[in-house]
Amino acid sequence: MEFSTFADRAGKIEAETADLEIVDLVTDLFLDADGDLEIVARYVQGRVFPAWDARKLEIGPSTCYEAIARGAGTNVGPEDVEDRLAELGEIGEVAASYDFGGQQGLGAFTAGGGGTDLTIGEVQEALSGLASTDGSGSHDRKVDVLFGLFNRCSREQARYLARLVLAEMRIGVGEGTVRDAIAAAFDVPEGEVERALQVSNDYGRVAVVAREEGLEGLEAMDLEVGRPVQAMLAQAGTVTDALETWEEAAVEWKYDGARVQLHHDPDGETRVFSRNMEEVTDALPEVGEFAETHLEAPTILDGEVVAVDDGGEPLPFQEVLRRFRRKHDVAKAREDVTVAPVFFDCLHGDGEDLLEATLTERHARLEDLLSGGEGLSKLWTTDDAGVIEGIDAESLEAGHEGIMLKDPDSTYSPGRRGKRWLKRKPDVETVDCVVTGAEWGEGRRATFLGSFELSVRTEDGYETIGKVATGITDEKLAELTDRLEGHVLTQEGQEVDLEPAVVFEVGYEEIQTSPTYSSGYALRFPRFLGVRSDKDPDDADSLRRVRSLLEVEE
Repeated sequence: MEFSTFADRAGKIEAETADLEIVDLVTDLFLDADGDLEIVARYVQGRVFPAWDARKLEIGPSTCYEAIARGAGTNVGPEDVEDRLAELGEIGEVAASYDFGGQQGLGAFTAGGGGTDLTIGEVQEALSGLASTDGSGSHDRKVDVLFGLFNRCSREQARYLARLVLAEMRIGVGEGTVRDAIAAAFDVPEGEVERALQVSNDYGRVAVVAREEGLEGLEAMDLEVGRPVQAMLAQAGTVTDALETWEEAAVEWKYDGARVQLHHDPDGETRVFSRNMEEVTDALPEVGEFAETHLEAPTILDGEVVAVDDGGEPLPFQEVLRRFRRKHDVAKAREDVTVAPVFFDCLHGDGEDLLEATLTERHARLEDLLSGGEGLSKLWTTDDAGVIEGIDAESLEAGHEGIMLKDPDSTYSPGRRGKRWLKRKPDVETVDCVVTGAEWGEGRRATFLGSFELSVRTEDGYETIGKVATGITDEKLAELTDRLEGHVLTQEGQEVDLEPAVVFEVGYEEIQTSPTYSSGYALRFPRFLGVRSDKDPDDADSLRRVRSLLEVEE
């Protein structure tokens, strides 16, 4: 297919606003793509390579501007292109505003072949060559090749070439459009196209298989160890959301780390990919070493890497970033920051794809693979909100972010952000409560006040609304104990009554009516945020405000 044909079709697609008509136009484009179908199926989305492919063009805006300026004429410089971009606002419009084709010199007619009728295949050959261009002189070589391409372009071809090079195609074609167009063009079920896309992560390949092999070919496509797939994602939610939607909730600790996907073949390679499917194997040798030690079968695992100190305790996420994309001096970086993998899902185990298995089945397979327990994220299943609160408190105490909530029956849907995985919402509202009681802790916390009774103001005094023990470190407990011991009124066993003197700022998930506390209400999943040293008990929130907050929630 000539690149001019692609540019013409892209222009028609961009001008269309109705989704169904866009699918029809993309369908027709695929039917006419012939031998360039694999490339075209990617180009309409602005992709030069499959999403899983590690190759990158590594062409920045300034390189593209330089090539455009060189093709536009001797009186045009990169700064002129930048000025026009500021005026027009979009690189395709800028490229289309110049006349190309009249320039001579190195690269003028050589990029991708000869002649002036630029083809899709020639563009792909040239861009593939750019992806492997590095080292001394690579910048000039990239400018030469891009100049050669632009010099063979009409205005409309230049519009879409510039967008393609800078990954800014933006013609209204998303992944769903390509999926529907493949199904329509080659008369195969959308659901099977979707499944093939999930396991291959390659729209070009799926389009060709659908055309050449039909439904049978799509059904034969499977996960491949060494080829990453998109990670399943979670959306924000609450414990109440989970327990009202599912019979039970699967609960995991939420780690303050970076997502990784491990591909291990004992007879081949071990590769590690980031959430965005960038290969990070060399930057994280600990993960590869873990696989070599603990995994004996071909495996694809989903998890996170967490930065840890010498005692194995978790460090903040910023420490992970110091390692994650490190390309040089990895050994030195490893001495400074150690990372440890924790895996919570199994996508493939010993020759079997597990995307369609339930979460509990996949986790059982993960437990089998990591039988020693090292590197394994625990999974609890419960319908008890109190149990979930306890797991959340344990996670925070261990230095992690909290919890994840998942449907135990959920399958693994690559790239999807749905309601079957929930990351617990951060507290979005707070109340200032007076501390009117407490309990001494147990074990290593026996010398600290470990949980605190919360109350709100009324006209006659204070009424209880909950207890808080979540979100408080040992250091903070020691500080709070020192602050509150002077206000103890009475003590019976582990419980103490406190003079209303200290105000806590408390976050919560929601407010519910409750007979448990004297206010008639309860803070669900309260979390300590800090001491309001600037407030006296008389300045704390009132029962009236609690009622108003509940009305807003309802």
